[in-house]
Amino acid sequence: MSFVGLVFLSGCINREGISKEIKPNINMSGKKILMVVAPVNFRDEEFLEPKKVFENSGASLEVASKDVKEATSMIEKIKVKVDLDIEEVNVTNYDAIVFIGGSGASVYYDDQTALDIARESYEKSKIVAAICIAPGILAKSGILEGKKATIWDPGEGNFIEILKESGATYTGADVEQDGKIITANGPKAATKFGERILENLK
Repeated sequence: MSFVGLVFLSGCINREGISKEIKPNINMSGKKILMVVAPVNFRDEEFLEPKKVFENSGASLEVASKDVKEATSMIEKIKVKVDLDIEEVNVTNYDAIVFIGGSGASVYYDDQTALDIARESYEKSKIVAAICIAPGILAKSGILEGKKATIWDPGEGNFIEILKESGATYTGADVEQDGKIITANGPKAATKFGERILENLK
């Protein structure tokens, strides 16, 4: 299979309706995207909406997770087939790596394999994307130092501090981009997040 090099992490907590209207995108046939989800409690919208955007464009998708054959979402408890374990990910196979958020995404904050995937993707000039609390993964990998980024903010500021401690500048934007790093702050930005990734894969 061929996939666009994208890795996603999903993490937001509050429930939002999944958007019904997702605009068709540029033809991305031949591009390869990897979406990385937590084994349990990845955020439904943050996975499903970008996935639809990518599929509408013709991009190839693969899903990676940790120690499971099926990952389970946070809200509707949907089951998603996992194509490969994060231990099997070869970054060179993808054009973009996308980390999906949801409360479960924090499992990757201290997972060396996930952090290495983010760092290697950046070093090899792949698009590296993360939504909700998943930008914390990028922060902990060290690639956000000196970069602008956004993250889910439930009001306590804890996740924002993770960005700041890594040397990033928190912007509070729905979707933020600095070079080939794209971050988004939660479910409401999920479609825009997917579209921004495609724009950068042209």
